Amino acid sequence: MRFLDRLDALTVVSPHLDDAVFSCGALLERAREARVITVFAGTPGDVRLTDWDRRCGFPGAGEAMRTRRAEDAQALTRLGAAPVWLELLDAQYGAAYRPADVERQLAPAFDRARGVVAVPLGLFHSDHALVHDACMGLCDRHPGLEWLFYEDVPYRRLPGLVQERLAALLRAGRRLTPAAGPPASRAKERAVRAYASQLRAFGEGGYDDTSLPERYWKLEIPCTLPNSE
Repeated sequence: MRFLDRLDALTVVSPHLDDAVFSCGALLERAREARVITVFAGTPGDVRLTDWDRRCGFPGAGEAMRTRRAEDAQALTRLGAAPVWLELLDAQYGAAYRPADVERQLAPAFDRARGVVAVPLGLFHSDHALVHDACMGLCDRHPGLEWLFYEDVPYRRLPGLVQERLAALLRAGRRLTPAAGPPASRAKERAVRAYASQLRAFGEGGYDDTSLPERYWKLEIPCTLPNSE
């Protein structure tokens, strides 16, 4: 039996309120116990209407985040997963965090995690890269977990980004091997459709990548950096 067909406990770290389902929905469905920790799920105060929120059909950030949380809860229910929402702000609202800031917010959830943890490769988007870096800060402290890196949908399709990230991880002493993900499922398709506001902004065909096979990279333990001379 393949590694990714027999998950008892799965934690997926998601930058935004859709990334985990877009990138890992089929895997979430197959885990006996699954939860999604969304990092940038906080609601900002009085901020200007952003271009993305306008394209999603919202009059302001407050309504946008309330609706997105409701969509996320519905999507994860369709996959049998539980949401955990952190209160950090999306970069579109002018937030500026360091990896250590995100790491501190994630640390309590990692202390309770067991089984497999799936984290983003951190492609293209600044929030995705920030979450990736924060998870790397937690890696050495949790060698008992099985670590997966998922290819961020839709950014994985941009030329060379996956290869560049894998090369950077190897230079840092992180050895990864490919792990075949499960095939697409109707449950994932239904979960993706729950994010109606986001799909509106993506436009027709803008989320086709969600129907393609999910791709993962398994981190070989021990997860340690090389000694510097």
